[in-house]
Amino acid sequence: MAMSHNQQDQQVPMIARNIGTDYSYKHQIVWKNVIGFIILHLFASWGLIVLLTGGVGIKTFIWSCFLVYIMGEGVTTGAHRLFTHRTYKATPLCKAFLLAMHTIAGQNSMFIWCRDHRLHHRYSDTDGDPHNSKRGFFFCHMGWLMHKKHPYVIELGRTIDMSDLQADWMVMFQKKYYYPLYILLAIFIPVYVPVYFFGEHWWNSLLIAYFLRYVYSLHGTWLVNSVAHLYGTRPYDKNLHPVESWFVSVITFGEGWHNYHHAFPWDYKAAELSNFINHSATFIEFLEKIGLAYDLKTASPEMVSNRIVRTGDGSHYRLGDEESRAAVTAWGPLHPLNPTYNSTLKPPEDKLKP
Repeated sequence: MAMSHNQQDQQVPMIARNIGTDYSYKHQIVWKNVIGFIILHLFASWGLIVLLTGGVGIKTFIWSCFLVYIMGEGVTTGAHRLFTHRTYKATPLCKAFLLAMHTIAGQNSMFIWCRDHRLHHRYSDTDGDPHNSKRGFFFCHMGWLMHKKHPYVIELGRTIDMSDLQADWMVMFQKKYYYPLYILLAIFIPVYVPVYFFGEHWWNSLLIAYFLRYVYSLHGTWLVNSVAHLYGTRPYDKNLHPVESWFVSVITFGEGWHNYHHAFPWDYKAAELSNFINHSATFIEFLEKIGLAYDLKTASPEMVSNRIVRTGDGSHYRLGDEESRAAVTAWGPLHPLNPTYNSTLKPPEDKLKP
């Protein structure tokens, strides 16, 4: 009996049963994206020069920093920990604010962001991962946005369960009206406030309150895909490519504890500790205290300890061993703000995923 089109669409795509990284595959460059990113970075660099030479007032700078914070929490607390992983529940008012904050971040609609991130977790560091770290630092940092998606990313993306977000009218509203909402929330209001309230020149306001803060926040998010998959320790699971990065956690309000997060993706803390360079966890706890968030999920201490002993690389601060911890090195002091903080422990071998 011939299948209907709906039945065909529901079939799992015909992809190799085991997915790794085909290093012979050449990604096709999307030149309009390349040109767009060049223009974006040129204006951001112009804005940085204006800022460093005193071209804008302190109020405009503070306003831009506030926007970076708002959009950062929209990504970490909203898109990542709530809408993608469902690590806690939120009231409609809280969800509305987080959706607006995420829109300011300008990282595509909530629906697409969550789909790509769920795909990233399901096929992490393989050709099914939109920003496969095995393709090198530049690709997983930002190059993936300048290339045509790998066929596996496209096909496997259709299999990701998005029914929860499809049933959420707020998410679908933002998806439908994303571009006009972005123009209003991410461009017009951020630029208008310094001009109207602080007497800033509109061009300088555009350079600082839009271009510079936007590019800064983009690179902060991208660090999770690049640095937090390449340079650090794996105290929870040495078989996972993501690592623990103090440096990335400082920049991203706690998203750099990435080895833990991939080991326990349902944990609202996205880290073992909520009070160590993890402001997003503190923010979620604050939302819980004022009644906007509830049902916070977390891995039990026993579960975490068992995972560390069973699969960790030995570098854990409490349950590790001195030899493994000694493999952690840096140029200068071992400090969260030192980007050379690294581990000489052997990374996991490529493993095919079913």
